[in-house]
Amino acid sequence: MNMRPSRLLQELRSGASAPVLKLNLMDPRVVELAGLAGASAVWLCNEHVPNDWLNLEHQVRAAKLHHMDTIIRVAKGSYSDYVKPFEMDATGIMVPHVGSAAEAREIVKMCRFGPLGRRPIDGGNMDGLFCQIGTADYCAQSNREKFIILQIESPEALENVEEIAAVEGFDILLFGPGDFSHLIGKPGQVNDPQVVAARKRVAAAAVKHGKFAMMPAMLDTRANLEAEGWRAFTVAADVITLGFGFKEKVEAFTKAETSVSKRLYE
Repeated sequence: MNMRPSRLLQELRSGASAPVLKLNLMDPRVVELAGLAGASAVWLCNEHVPNDWLNLEHQVRAAKLHHMDTIIRVAKGSYSDYVKPFEMDATGIMVPHVGSAAEAREIVKMCRFGPLGRRPIDGGNMDGLFCQIGTADYCAQSNREKFIILQIESPEALENVEEIAAVEGFDILLFGPGDFSHLIGKPGQVNDPQVVAARKRVAAAAVKHGKFAMMPAMLDTRANLEAEGWRAFTVAADVITLGFGFKEKVEAFTKAETSVSKRLYE
């Protein structure tokens, strides 16, 4: 028996670019909406969002109904915090604020089975089809179909990005322009030349060392970003799409009401 293959990795390995949707809302039905929209993966946050493990499992299950990958951004912690998403059958984890090659190697060690790492084995969850995948196959398939994303978000991490990218055993580098701009004293200025230069350096390091590069927002045209080396793109976020969509509809209604009122009294 085989575990579910990663859609995102299949697309990236074929040379295609892939759309990802970021979800802060915890309702599995929002995950299904993302699947109906045709996203390759959803990014679920367990760093800044008060989600719990059982609900995350329901969100992962909802994604699989639409052959959509799930990326869980983990809270920085012990190996259990990193492998538990895999064991509930999430396709990948995203580790925030990685600052050095030594830290990258430690993450790989905790999250990969041998010979890449020393992850403890428990095939009794959904990723191992509840022990219905043989142990050797389970380890090999997990190393092949589950992925690790490391976030580069600080000036210190940028200085080490080439060494980080060279570490064997992870798949994707993601540049965090929000935190990076904040940490250089330019919060929110994600198109500042210093931030753009950092962005390009991260992409170049990823490409040089055979990793994929993931962009957390469409900070330029798709063509320009692909030319820099980016291949996975967060194209929208639920709270932003809903927030601005709601605001637009309410403002349109208010303007229409004002227009009607004026006509009534003219």
